[in-house]
Amino acid sequence: MGTVERRRRRGASALTLLCATALLAVSAMTGVAQAAPAPAPGAKSLEQVRQEIDELYRQAGTATDAYNLAESEAKAQSAKIVEIAKQVVAGQDRITALKNRAGAAARAQYRSGGMPAGARLALSGTPSQFLDGADRIRQGEKATTDLLSEMNRTQSDLQQYAKDASAQWEKLEANRIKQENAKKQIEEKIKSAETLESKLEAEEKARLIQLEQEAQYKAQTAWLSTGVLKEISSSASESGKKAVQYATAQMGKPYVWGAEGPDSFDCSGLTSQAWRAAGRGIPRTSQEQLRLLPKVAIKDMRPGDLIIYFDDASHVGMYVGDGAMIHAPRPGRNVTLAGAGSMPIKAVVRPDA
Repeated sequence: MGTVERRRRRGASALTLLCATALLAVSAMTGVAQAAPAPAPGAKSLEQVRQEIDELYRQAGTATDAYNLAESEAKAQSAKIVEIAKQVVAGQDRITALKNRAGAAARAQYRSGGMPAGARLALSGTPSQFLDGADRIRQGEKATTDLLSEMNRTQSDLQQYAKDASAQWEKLEANRIKQENAKKQIEEKIKSAETLESKLEAEEKARLIQLEQEAQYKAQTAWLSTGVLKEISSSASESGKKAVQYATAQMGKPYVWGAEGPDSFDCSGLTSQAWRAAGRGIPRTSQEQLRLLPKVAIKDMRPGDLIIYFDDASHVGMYVGDGAMIHAPRPGRNVTLAGAGSMPIKAVVRPDA
């Protein structure tokens, strides 16, 4: 049995254990939940708090996608500006060379006394010299015309480069503003979620984690009850195996928004780096991964494929087989194994289709 297959089986076993533990916890805690004091009139229940925290973190995930997209676009625009600058330098060097050639031609005419070439040839002693000279005149005139045309083209190119550079700077500035706005939204949502959670007692925080697991287990159970695993039987490609191996090796590392490793990740940072390690460059954000990568049916899903979650495509995980996926969940959580159906699936995409 190969290393990747052993990891996959261990991962599936871990997922089974996780689900079983959650189920036992649901049964074991029923009495505790009944015994817990009811919230004061008008106060939120712990389940309502959990839902509110989840929604805040999901909104932070959407803003993180916007931040990451703006950042990747800013990098691309910076690279374009550098390339334009190189073209401008090359164009200026070309103009200098053309001016030097034009200057050399003017100096040659000056040294000849300023007499037009046609007049000098008319005074030549033999017809053959005149004809040879006339041909040289035509060649010289064409060279001069070509020189002037090339100078005009180069000047026009330089003007276009200036326009392109200005447009790229404007886009760069717009993306900087988008980054700042997205960053502000992220920080506000995370702070609000952390504030809600900080108000809970230790026992309530433990119960909150349990409620989170129960909700995931319930969603996963409903997904599996459709018989979906009976249809999913595809094996991973060689690239997919490498991507899964990379993602699996990151388990336990913390979620940090905007992070692409090696010590921490956000959800799309994990998936994009996993596929980069497998030799495939893919879009940085979950929304761009959905937009640009080929979609496949859930029944055709295979390990290494990316599962896009929620209507706004704000989260992504990597399918690893046996109904499980690996993902970086949210701030305060680590890269972990979870049920592939533990969140609403929007689509499945394949980086190596």
